[in-house]
Amino acid sequence: MTRADSAFEITVQPSGRRFTAQGEESILAAAIAQGIGLPYGCKDGACGSCKCKKISGQVHHGAHQDKALSAQEEAEGYILTCCAQAQSDVVLEARQVTDERAFPVKKLPVRVAALVRQSPDVVQLRLQLPATEPFKYHAGQYIEFVLKDGVRRAYSMATAPHQQASAPGLELHIRHMPGGRFTDHVFGAMQEKEILRIEGPFGSFYLREDSAKPIILLASGTGFAPVKALLEHLLHQGSTRPLALYWGGRRPQDLYMDDWVRAQQAQMPQLHYVPVVSNALPEDGWQGRSGFVHQAVLDDFADLSGFQVYACGAPVVVDAARRSYTEERGLPEDEFYADAFTSEADKH
Repeated sequence: MTRADSAFEITVQPSGRRFTAQGEESILAAAIAQGIGLPYGCKDGACGSCKCKKISGQVHHGAHQDKALSAQEEAEGYILTCCAQAQSDVVLEARQVTDERAFPVKKLPVRVAALVRQSPDVVQLRLQLPATEPFKYHAGQYIEFVLKDGVRRAYSMATAPHQQASAPGLELHIRHMPGGRFTDHVFGAMQEKEILRIEGPFGSFYLREDSAKPIILLASGTGFAPVKALLEHLLHQGSTRPLALYWGGRRPQDLYMDDWVRAQQAQMPQLHYVPVVSNALPEDGWQGRSGFVHQAVLDDFADLSGFQVYACGAPVVVDAARRSYTEERGLPEDEFYADAFTSEADKH
């Protein structure tokens, strides 16, 4: 039997859930295909969201970044499920295992419905979904565009799923990365009615609704997109959980839907909003909080042991928040949920 023909059993503790990984597929790809909700983010060995402890068994690791999994961590038995292939039966330890209420991953054609410039380098892209095929997802998840040669680009959905009932469509927030193959097209030649192909939903960044703990939402830049979906979902659910949103940008214009957030506060009295700017210029006239957005949370909270944190944005922000909140403020490691936005530049 060749390795490609092999099938190995993957067991996840402490849940005891099992699934089968075939030959050359990654452990994560096998889990997604079988409705097993392992934690993950970029699926490309760049963000570290899928890192978990290997208790037993052998895996082959594909290419990945040291910042996602260091040589020391690998020696200690940690793996990245997105680029690890089983070479024997494997037992893993991963605490976020759920069935994710198993929404199926679909490939769908979508039509560009609108392109709205939100700031000099951020576009709100609205996509029309096929009316005949319901698209189900959790607030906070993402889709991938499948480009003509199979290259993929991932973006979080900025609208809560309940809105699909009245207006089937998706909203994405896309920042221009000059020289970026996809974003150059979005900011250049893309027209309304253009047809694109997407696949999804993906991601383990979504609200844990079995908790009543207060929530801190941490966003940098367009990491606000899935946070917006979470806010819409919480409002729709009638949640009364205390909420603090910390949104950071380099300059005030990077907080491109600041007015929208402030409008939500009228409907969500439990929402505390703290915009933070790190590199304001004198002409910006910025009067608010300055510095790094993850640091603003440290400044405001001496103890995070009773909280949940949902963080989305640049990997450097998410990594700094995870480390400092768990090590310095007592946040339980399994109450930090993250989606690190990795651009193509981050992956090399």
